[in-house]
Amino acid sequence: MTDSAQPNPANPEHPIAQLTDADLEGLFRRAIRVTLGLGLFLALITLASSGWRNAVLLAVGAAISAASLLEWQRLIRLFNARLDQQKSPRGAALVVTFFLLRLILFGAVIYGSLKCFQGSPILLVAGLSLAVAGLVWEALRLLRG
Repeated sequence: MTDSAQPNPANPEHPIAQLTDADLEGLFRRAIRVTLGLGLFLALITLASSGWRNAVLLAVGAAISAASLLEWQRLIRLFNARLDQQKSPRGAALVVTFFLLRLILFGAVIYGSLKCFQGSPILLVAGLSLAVAGLVWEALRLLRG
């Protein structure tokens, strides 16, 4: 956040209300890094503790989480442009189309991973939930200032 976005005792406005588009872009970039780093760390622990099949499922879930954050970042950029009544970013229809196609692709990757590696589906779900963990972590950092 910028220095002007610091909480002011005279102004009780919440820090989230002062979030700019650039702050949101940075939040998503950091959340993607946190998601990938946490996924790698947990996959290495899983590899050592319960085998490569489970580690691969967790890594697949983490990779899908990071890719999902990237897609949401693109969609939010498109929505923000519309809300600010700016010209839509080039290829807005393409962004939405690729978002829908990637959902189908992610579903196929999840299905294929479960069939192919035959590891624990719980670890796949844990990897998929890392996007939420990364976003929560970064949002809390942002709120803390």
